Amino acid sequence: VQLVESGGDSVQAGGSLRLSCVASGVTKSRYCLGWFRQSPGKQREGVAALFTDGGRTYYADSVKGRFTISQDNAKNTVSLQMNRLKTDDTAMYYCAADFGSNGYCYTDLDTQYTVWGQGTQVTVS
Repeated sequence: VQLVESGGDSVQAGGSLRLSCVASGVTKSRYCLGWFRQSPGKQREGVAALFTDGGRTYYADSVKGRFTISQDNAKNTVSLQMNRLKTDDTAMYYCAADFGSNGYCYTDLDTQYTVWGQGTQVTVS
């Protein structure tokens, strides 16, 4: 299984970005895909997650109302639409998969996620 993120960029505060994560080599149909972020000197933080069977979504309080996670099953892609970006959103963003989920996706327990992408940098100034 491989996860590849894209879409990171430098934007001004108040702007928008859309991150994408393409999953390849996946044989399960029901699992969680999550977005996490980490900035220098800070712990990795869960941002949003989605259960692929049914599309139930989960968000960290810090991004509710600004970020939207969605899936495109045909393309094995999960996206993160980020609006009204703040300087605090600056971080490396990672896509991760939890193949052991029975329907609930954690945003605050990154140890549940066993496959990780290489990350994409988001800088908000």
